[in-house]
Amino acid sequence: MNTLASYSSANGEFYSREGYLVRLDGERWKLNRDIDIPIFALSGAMSAEMFRSFQHVLAFYAKTSAPSHVRNLFERCKHYVESTVGQPLFSVESLISYRSRLDMKTEWYLGSLRGLIRKWHDLGYSGIPHKSLSLLNKWTLKGNEKGYAVQSMCPDSGPMTDIEMESVIAAVIRDYAENRLGLTDTCFAMTLAMTGRRPSQITGLKLRDLIQQSDRYFINFPRAKQRNHPWRSTFNKFAIVEDLWLLLQQQAMQVQQSFAKRLGRDVPLYLVAELPLFPVMDAFDVRSDLSAQLSDDRLHAPSTSVKKSMDLVAITINVISERTCNLIRLNHTRFRYTLGTNLAREGKGEFVIAEALDHSDTQNAGVYVRNIPEIVERIDKAVALQLAPIAQAFQGVLVVSERDAERGYDPSSRISNGAVNLGTCGSYGFCSALAPVACYTCNHFQPWLDGPHETVLDGLIQERDKVLEQTRDRKIASVNDRLILAVSDVVSRCNVMRREVARG
Repeated sequence: MNTLASYSSANGEFYSREGYLVRLDGERWKLNRDIDIPIFALSGAMSAEMFRSFQHVLAFYAKTSAPSHVRNLFERCKHYVESTVGQPLFSVESLISYRSRLDMKTEWYLGSLRGLIRKWHDLGYSGIPHKSLSLLNKWTLKGNEKGYAVQSMCPDSGPMTDIEMESVIAAVIRDYAENRLGLTDTCFAMTLAMTGRRPSQITGLKLRDLIQQSDRYFINFPRAKQRNHPWRSTFNKFAIVEDLWLLLQQQAMQVQQSFAKRLGRDVPLYLVAELPLFPVMDAFDVRSDLSAQLSDDRLHAPSTSVKKSMDLVAITINVISERTCNLIRLNHTRFRYTLGTNLAREGKGEFVIAEALDHSDTQNAGVYVRNIPEIVERIDKAVALQLAPIAQAFQGVLVVSERDAERGYDPSSRISNGAVNLGTCGSYGFCSALAPVACYTCNHFQPWLDGPHETVLDGLIQERDKVLEQTRDRKIASVNDRLILAVSDVVSRCNVMRREVARG
């Protein structure tokens, strides 16, 4: 049986990684909401047998890889085919000819194509001469241009916008408070968001790396990617806010309790500081000396646990990007890109950015200060109303009137703009947030249908324009953009509800 037989159903259909049903013989392959590959565009350039092989190979990627990666492979193959018209496909001559057409910035095209060709051969399909494969394996090819995801502001792999970042952080805090996210997953997410550190640096932490000096808080991160330096032999201290410090202290306390429970007694005081902040308890052998087990990384969570955690966090918080209308993809590189990009926009130089990202030199920091695209666009009322349902910044519940709200019987629960009441707070706890503007992004807020929400929206947009005019700084002017989207969502929902009420 052919290697790929297990990947293709008998009726010639398969599901993409994103769950879209695709017909192998379809003229176009829709892999997700955004990516639609016109695969039959290559049918006329290949023999029937070769095109069939190409379909099966690409189907393998479609089922196992990101749709954007599949599209890239298709485009790289299409570019190769169109550039070598009249030459036998995948022959030595055609590959040499194709390489000669590429320059330093595009040689990575052939690198991507080489990966496809290798997989084609490994899967056992015909069409790839052994001489061609041998030639490709001998070539040293340049990779993709560094910093492409940053420079292009890729919505899937590049830096997050301020609205996206604020939404992610707010959702993580909300879901942790409501017990939908565990403590460890929350610590991973918040540490990545606030420090931009690599997974290996976070999972390599011990309790003693949490440092308090007077009223300042630090994490002493073990450095990564340092040549000729053993594990946890070099460190870089990073200042953090008190909120993250308190969260990590909860994690540290939980770790102590977990080890004490396994030991059946308290952890010896001299070993408490050596405990891993993110341990793998299953690897702990209570019959062996704890001190010896803490001397290496055997009890520390693997770096892959951070990726798995971010996948879980992304699904749990369910935050939609206003740029893609899809779930925001979370990984450590996006948080690093976001930190570096924000520092560049604040006017920080390469040395500062390299230090913040824990680079040993500035060769990779330059991408952040060269031609950084402006992503903070002007938001007027029309744009806000259009983006609001996508961004989902409003987390509360719209009610027809006060009597329909939770705690509607309690006058102290009313939210006012200083002139009139516009909603009800459903929380029974103390809140020090500034009402009413802070309420619109709170899940306890219950705006009333007849509240002056449009007046609040107009005031926020006018204030944004005023700040931008005075400072000429889009970063400062955009500080309330997520709030603007939340109020806009309420305005839109009110309009819909009024129409429904009018229809009876």
